[in-house]
Amino acid sequence: MDSHFFALMARMKYINRWALMRNAHEENLSEHSLDVAITAHVLVLLHNKTAAQPLSAERAAVLALFHDAPEILTGDMPTPVKYYNEQVRDAYRTVEESACETILSLLPEALRDDYRPLFLPQAADEPLWRFVKAADKICALTKCIAERQAGNMEFEKAAASTLEAIRAMHCPEAEHYLTHFLPGFEKTLDELREI
Repeated sequence: MDSHFFALMARMKYINRWALMRNAHEENLSEHSLDVAITAHVLVLLHNKTAAQPLSAERAAVLALFHDAPEILTGDMPTPVKYYNEQVRDAYRTVEESACETILSLLPEALRDDYRPLFLPQAADEPLWRFVKAADKICALTKCIAERQAGNMEFEKAAASTLEAIRAMHCPEAEHYLTHFLPGFEKTLDELREI
């Protein structure tokens, strides 16, 4: 049986994010997903340094790679719209779940159960999703920083509200990232190489 799953996944590069904002540099879903995967991976590694029960940083990275995949079919719904009220949020969740089922249906039957947890969260992965969500917010913040560096002040308010959302998560690993890794995003390539 032929499968169109991977061809559809490859279309992530055509879905641009931040549609309501003027962008100095367009960011697509593929770029964002890779950034979130890298960030989720390190957040779990940081967690594991002090945790009694270590988690899989590799699993977190894979969950992050697929975390926005339904947007291949739904497009990127701007945060102010998606979370406008509970009714809109619930309706969008239903649309996302339907998109996930559609995407999963493109896989050969023998692979569907392997991919299902990457699209539809399972209880076993619940501890990891906290880090994926924190990574998603951190990557939104780094996008805001990059836009500000390009002279685009339209992202100023988004940066402030995103930082506030990260802090509201009360995630020590995200705080560590903000303190020790985020300052590098304010530097030029030459400055980064001076370490």
